[in-house]
Amino acid sequence: MTTTEADPTADGRDAVGPLEPGATADPGAPTGTRREQAFAARRAGTRQQIIDAAVSLIADQGFTATSVEDIASAAGVAKGSVYYNFGSKSDVFEAALAGGLERLTLTLESARADLHGKAALAALIASLLEQICAHPDFAKLLAAEVFRVGREWQETVGHIRARVIEFYAAALREERPGADVSLLAASVFGATLVAGLEWLVFQPEREFDEVLAAVLELIAGL
Repeated sequence: MTTTEADPTADGRDAVGPLEPGATADPGAPTGTRREQAFAARRAGTRQQIIDAAVSLIADQGFTATSVEDIASAAGVAKGSVYYNFGSKSDVFEAALAGGLERLTLTLESARADLHGKAALAALIASLLEQICAHPDFAKLLAAEVFRVGREWQETVGHIRARVIEFYAAALREERPGADVSLLAASVFGATLVAGLEWLVFQPEREFDEVLAAVLELIAGL
């Protein structure tokens, strides 16, 4: 039997009271009743638990070998809760990839702020390596899926992948004005991702600076 979460507005209680005379609403404050707000917070927490469990399991055993039951068990929720929050296992995985890539996009944007050319490229490489270290399971998924075609989530992943690689391309265009750097940008991104995974999985004894220096050698001649 599929379980569902209760409608937070079913009985209309817990409404936010009226404003004090002369007061104005805070445009940044959450809207809706207190019960609706609590429900939304719980649901967001549940969704993140499910996503985190899916990332860990799929990174370890692959998408096909991971069932919805596995994800629900690892997340500590009922199987029905997975279907309530996501339409399918594919939807869970797409949300995991999209969320992780969005986080990476924001991190890279911050890393290259006010930097240009090789300085920006070095900062982007360092930032990506830091993200690989901080989120190793997601990095494994990224390496497996970001260059794959024919998946249900390909359009979503492809769009965000293009945004990520564009950071590298923008820095390279400053070094090579007028040149087509799209393939080179993808190469630098891919090399950094693979080097980071090599470090985590096979050479964990190496220091971060060693790994960074090895990748930076790839761009020394640019």
